[in-house]
Amino acid sequence: MAKRKKKFSAPLTAFLCVVCLIAGLVLGALGAALYSAATFKSDEVPPVLVQGELQIHFLELGNKYTGDCTYIKAGDVDILIDAGSRSSSVPVIAEYINQYVTDGKLEYVIVTHAHQDHYAGFSVTDGSIFDLYECEVIIDFAMTNQEDKGTNMYSRYLAERDAEIAAGATHYTAAECVAREGGVFALDSGITMTVLDSYYYYNEAETENDYSVCTLFTYGSYNYLFTGDLEEDGEEHLVSMNTLPEVTLYKAGHHGSKTSSSDALLEVIKPEVVCVCCCCGSSEYTDTDANQFPTQAFIDRIAPHTDKVYVTSMCIDYDAGTFASMNGNIAVVTDKTGVRVVCGSGDSRVLKEWEWFREHRTCPDDWK
Repeated sequence: MAKRKKKFSAPLTAFLCVVCLIAGLVLGALGAALYSAATFKSDEVPPVLVQGELQIHFLELGNKYTGDCTYIKAGDVDILIDAGSRSSSVPVIAEYINQYVTDGKLEYVIVTHAHQDHYAGFSVTDGSIFDLYECEVIIDFAMTNQEDKGTNMYSRYLAERDAEIAAGATHYTAAECVAREGGVFALDSGITMTVLDSYYYYNEAETENDYSVCTLFTYGSYNYLFTGDLEEDGEEHLVSMNTLPEVTLYKAGHHGSKTSSSDALLEVIKPEVVCVCCCCGSSEYTDTDANQFPTQAFIDRIAPHTDKVYVTSMCIDYDAGTFASMNGNIAVVTDKTGVRVVCGSGDSRVLKEWEWFREHRTCPDDWK
């Protein structure tokens, strides 16, 4: 594919510079690990560039809201799955992945479903991920309950995506991927990405979550599963429609909600490491403590399989907008020595070892 002209604008460049400058000055003055959206800078400690043939990075998103953004480096291939949680997350995402994406190109962009906490960063007029990077292949949801109203987030997403397609990007829906070579994409260094088949690529769902694009990455004997916000019914279909292996890594479905990561899925994949992308303990969606991410129900179901559960961020005061890193930007790195987890916050405690867990959750017997 011929290299396309980058779509940076002068106002956007100035905005990114100001955001980074303000964040650096404020954090330097405070010397604290407590953040608000105005003061957040990716990871309190100096970033450590990880090395490894396959790197999977779960990103903090710079605000009190729960959202998803996963950056994957497979050899020399750069992949971005989702770009939540708000438009203000775009500079935070760019700051982090620019350490690894040195040519301004994302070979694959995957947009799992049309919820703000997953695709806000693709829906910014004059400043989206599509504007910042040359995106070669775009894979998105095959169905949605959203309507194009001309001015809403979904409309902006379509406009940004279609502009990137017009500039030369290749576009597939998840259903089209499955029809093409069984959804398998050869990446680099023997790594493959498979877009898994799903019932709700073809059938209407009550919740937008079940339209999520689901992917499996494989490197040798290691497997890594991503299910977006797929819920219990969708997970049951996922199990029946695919031959799923046991997995080294599972990105917790729907931020560790009670409606995902069902026994039907977990008993098949038997995850060794689980990463939860959320602002732990936030009241964004509910005031019921047990149902705040990661939920008690999720913990109880995960516990028989592993205690290696890592969480990106933690809410301190939702009304005040303050939050802190738990494990921070989490990198799961695979190389010839095996798999390791690198926590950007410098704190590698698993979920059960955190004070928040002891205060808000009941420890399952399997974790005692």
